[in-house]
Amino acid sequence: MKSILVAFFFLSCISGLNAQVRQDSNENWTCHFQFTVITQGHPSFSSKYSGTNSLSSSAERNKLSITSTLFLGRRLWKNAAIYGNEEVAGGEGLSQARGIAGFPNGETFRIGSTAPAIYVARIYLQQYIPFRNAEYVKNDDDVNQLGGLVPSKGIRIIAGKFGLADYFDNNTYSHDPRSQFMNWALMNNGAWDYPANTRGYTTAFLAELREPLWSLRFSAAAEPKKANGLVLDYDITKSHGLTFEAERDWKGNRPGAIRLLVFSNNSHALAYNQVLQQVKAGDSSNLGIFTGDKEGTAYGGNKYGFGINVEQAITKYAGAFLRGGWNDGKTATWAYTEIDRTISGGLNINGIKWKRPGDYFGIAQIVSGISGDHRDFLSAGLYGFMIGDGKLNYGTEKITEIYYEANFAKAYFISGDLQFVKNPAYNKDRGPVYVFALRAHVIL
Repeated sequence: MKSILVAFFFLSCISGLNAQVRQDSNENWTCHFQFTVITQGHPSFSSKYSGTNSLSSSAERNKLSITSTLFLGRRLWKNAAIYGNEEVAGGEGLSQARGIAGFPNGETFRIGSTAPAIYVARIYLQQYIPFRNAEYVKNDDDVNQLGGLVPSKGIRIIAGKFGLADYFDNNTYSHDPRSQFMNWALMNNGAWDYPANTRGYTTAFLAELREPLWSLRFSAAAEPKKANGLVLDYDITKSHGLTFEAERDWKGNRPGAIRLLVFSNNSHALAYNQVLQQVKAGDSSNLGIFTGDKEGTAYGGNKYGFGINVEQAITKYAGAFLRGGWNDGKTATWAYTEIDRTISGGLNINGIKWKRPGDYFGIAQIVSGISGDHRDFLSAGLYGFMIGDGKLNYGTEKITEIYYEANFAKAYFISGDLQFVKNPAYNKDRGPVYVFALRAHVIL
C-alpha cells in the first residue's frame, strides 16, 4: 500500500506538467503516460501434493507488480506515423507466475529477476493507404494514436516491434488488465499461443483491410528462440507465427462485433507424445525445451488453432462478451499460456446507474482445458514452463473473476479484484483457491 501511495504522489506532481505539454502540442505529436501497480495474494489452500510449477499451497501476500509506459508518436507524412513506447516493469507474480494456466495477473510475466527493468516495448511504423472514394473520419488523440483525420476505408500497414494483442482479439469489455479483468484468459483468448517474447512483444508485419463496418487483418511475426524466451528467432522461413482475423461490426443503439481468428505457429516446439516416449525410454534430454531452460536444435513444431470473440452492448451502460478458443495441443506451449481449449464470458457495467459514471463493475467466468497429449505429459510428472504439479488428477480449470474499478480523479483509478480458481493447473487434487488483488492505475 505504501508503494501505491508514493507512486500516486509522484504522478500528482507531474500531471500538471503533462497537461501543459498536451495543451501546447498539435496533431503532429502524441504523448501519453500510464502507471499500474498491483498487489496480489491468496490464503493457504488444500493440496495433496506439489510439484516444480505448482502454485504455493501456503499463503502468499503482497506479490507486487509495477509497470510504467511512456507512449510517444510522431506524424511523418500524410497518413503515416511512427510510434515508440519506453516501458519499465518490475515485481513478481504469485509463485513466480506459475501454477495456474489462466494466470490471475496480466501485468506479470515470467522473468527470473524481480528488479525493475527498462526496455523498448514498441517501436513501429504505421501507414494508411486510402481507397480512392474514402471519406475521412476524426480520431481522438489517444495512446499510440495521433489525433486527426484518417481514411474510413483502405489499407493499414504496420511494421516493427509491437504486441499482436494490440490489434487482434480486441474486445471493448475484456481486453486490458490495467483497467478491466486481470486474468490472462480474459485479456486475450487463452488458446491463442500468440507469437511474443516473455514480455508480450514481437517483431511483426501487419496488413489490415478496413471498411466502416468490417475489417480483415493478417500478420507474420517472429517467435521466441525458446519457450517463454526473451530473445526472438529471426530465421523467419522456419520460425514464425501467422495470424488472420475477420471482424464484423454493427452500430446503432446496441453496437457490437464478432471476430473470427485463425493462427498457425512454427517454432522449435516439440510434440508432447514424442518427448513422453523418449522419457519412458530413458532419454530426458529434451525436457528443458518445454520449460524454456533449453533452446531447441530442430525446427518443425507447428501449433494451429482458432478463436471466436463476440461483444454486444446490452444497454447504454452495460455490455456482454463471449470468447471461445481451441488449438491442436500437440506441441509445447511456446509463448503465452498453457491452455488448449477455452470458453469465457461476462458482463461489464458502467457506474452511472449508481451515480458513479467513471466507475466500472465486471464479472466473468472462464472454463479451460488441455489436449489429451498435453494431459498425458503432465500426468507423467513432466512440466511446461508454467504448470505441472508432478502428478495430475485432471479436471477443467474454472475461474470466476469479479472486479470494481473506482475513478476518484480524472485519470486516477483504484480497483479491487477477486478471483476464485477451481482445479488450478487442471488438477482436482489442489485447491480451490481465492486470489485477492488491489490495483492502482493512472493514464495521462
